[in-house]
Amino acid sequence: MFNAGDTVVYPHHGAGRVLEIVEKDFRGELRRYYSIQILHSGMTVMVPVDCIGQAGLRPVMPEPMVEQVLCVLREDPTVMPVSWNRRVKHNQEKIKTGDVLELADVVRNLALREREKGLSTGEKQMFNKARRILASELMYAKDLPEADALRLLDGVLAEVRAQAHFSEN
Repeated sequence: MFNAGDTVVYPHHGAGRVLEIVEKDFRGELRRYYSIQILHSGMTVMVPVDCIGQAGLRPVMPEPMVEQVLCVLREDPTVMPVSWNRRVKHNQEKIKTGDVLELADVVRNLALREREKGLSTGEKQMFNKARRILASELMYAKDLPEADALRLLDGVLAEVRAQAHFSEN
């Protein structure tokens, strides 16, 4: 159960703050919803209180877990399907888990693939969205402005790309 003011992660949109818990009529039945403002996009989403498990809603990672995320970003890429449409599906499923370490895995793999072979249009969109979602969680976990969280993430990805570049020669 979350309260107004709590920071949470909604896997499809990123980290946000619970504004309030409201009751709304849904098909003739009163249901309770979390009203969550996704700060990096300004969007407000409504998530049924009784469906948070299905929605993947969870607390923002604690600050000590940031190092684990950065370690995942620095690891070697994991094996992905060869065809772009299977890669997209594979990565979508990892993102849907709501697990920040799986999200970091997707961001790293797509960043490396972008440098190595380029990304399809769908993969570029997925990479940009996953990158923003991960940065939004880093923003809350480390109490940083969004621009600084993006710089932190992009700096690590630049290191990873550079190391991959040198290891190929």
